[in-house]
Amino acid sequence: MDFIYPEFVSFSCIRCGICCCDINEKKRHILMLNEEANQISVKIGKNILNFADVNENQPPYRYEMKKNEKGICIFLNKNKCDIYSSRPLICRFYPFELINHPNEKYEFLFTNECPGIFKGKKMDKDHFTKLFLLACSKFKRQ
Repeated sequence: MDFIYPEFVSFSCIRCGICCCDINEKKRHILMLNEEANQISVKIGKNILNFADVNENQPPYRYEMKKNEKGICIFLNKNKCDIYSSRPLICRFYPFELINHPNEKYEFLFTNECPGIFKGKKMDKDHFTKLFLLACSKFKRQ
């Protein structure tokens, strides 16, 4: 496992819901792998197209989560995720993101838009290793 991670960053989710909605500076794209959309479909007992749109522009992501008229994920209710145990990888990573550089070196970045950054406990290598392994396992199945 060869990746770089921000050794100085701390994080604690403050349950603000900003990760689940559009903000003035950014339109949120909650992308899903086919496997993730299928898991959500089974969990809620509805067809994928009831909660997602087909996305053909960003493989291997096949779907994009629908949002309501205010730009909020349809599964966010009172700042709580209705599908938390089945949430997509992109949601599990936030406020972090894994970049694959051309030299096959991976790097974790984070966004300052999240108010939970630099709050709570310091994120150690073990935290990022778990995220990295989760991503590897999901992408191998695609």
